[in-house]
Amino acid sequence: MTPPLITISKLASLARVPHAFPYQGSKRQLAHVILPLIPDDTPRLLEPFAGSAAISVAARHISAVDTAIIGDVNEPLMTLWRSILQDHSSLADSYERLWTEQLDDPRSYYEEVKRKFNATREPQYFLYLLARCVKAAVRYNQQGEFNQGADHRRLGTKPVAMRKRLLETSNAMTGTTVRSGSYQAILASAQPGDVVYMDPPYEGVTNVSDRRYMQGLARSEFENDLAAAVKRDVSFILSYDGVTGTKRYGTPLPESLGLLHLHLHAGRSSQATLQGLDHVTIESLYLSPALVERLGGEPAVLAILEPSYNQPPLLDDACDAP
Repeated sequence: MTPPLITISKLASLARVPHAFPYQGSKRQLAHVILPLIPDDTPRLLEPFAGSAAISVAARHISAVDTAIIGDVNEPLMTLWRSILQDHSSLADSYERLWTEQLDDPRSYYEEVKRKFNATREPQYFLYLLARCVKAAVRYNQQGEFNQGADHRRLGTKPVAMRKRLLETSNAMTGTTVRSGSYQAILASAQPGDVVYMDPPYEGVTNVSDRRYMQGLARSEFENDLAAAVKRDVSFILSYDGVTGTKRYGTPLPESLGLLHLHLHAGRSSQATLQGLDHVTIESLYLSPALVERLGGEPAVLAILEPSYNQPPLLDDACDAP
C-alpha cells in the first residue's frame, strides 16, 4: 500500500525561526509538517540525531514544547551547540575575528582553520568552517577529520548577521539540554508525555570515501531499538528513507513495527538541480503507535495535515541518496 503523500504547506508561525548555522540535511522545511504532529500537552522534545537541531529550534521558537534535549554522536557539533547556548556573544566575537582575518587570503585561511579545527575541535573554528564549506555539507575522512573544501564563491555569513543568528537561536533554545553520544540513551530516557524526533543517517551515506557522518548506523540494531520504544509506548516521529526522481535511498522500515508511514513532498532536489535535472524529493516520515493514538488515530493525523493530503503513485526504483 502506498503511504499517504503530504505536500508541505508552510506555517506562518515558522516564518522567522532562527538558525545558527547552515547544515546540509537540515529538516527546517519539514518542520512545517512535523510540528503540527506534536501534541499540545507535550512538555519536552527529544532530538537525538540533532545536527542543526532544526525541529527543536522551531518547536521552542513557537513554544510548542516547554523544553528540549538535543544530542548527537558528533562531539564537536555538540560542543558548538553548548557554546551557542552558554556564551553566544563570545562565540560571535571569535567568529568575527576569523571572518575578518580571512579577507587577505580566503583560500589559504580556510585550510589553516581546517587544520586548527582538526587539531583542537574548538567551536569557533567549526562555526567558521560550516559557514564557508561547500553546500554546507560536512564531510569527514576515515580518521574522523573534517575534510570538506571551501566554497570559494563566498566568504560565509557576515559577522553582524551571524551574531544575530546566534543570539536569536540561543534565546529560542533557553533551557535546552545538550548531550553527546549515541541516540540510544536519549531514546531510552523518553517519558510518556515526551515526543522524540529522530533523523538518523540514511542508508548508503556512511562508511564511504566522502563520509557525511562521523559514525554509521547499524540498521538491525536501530530497528530493535525502535521496537523497544514502541513497546514502551514512546511517542516518536522518524525521518528515514525516501525517493529523488527515479532513485530511492534507504529501504522503508518493516510494517511489523506498526508505524504510520507517510510520504512528504519535500520539493525539488538541490543536488539534482545542480546537475540540470528537475527531480523532486519524497521523504518518508514514520509515527509511532503511541503518538498516533495521542493524536486521535490515523484519520485524525491526516486531518491535521489537510489540505495537503493526497495519494499519487511513487516510483519504486532502488537507488542512492540525493
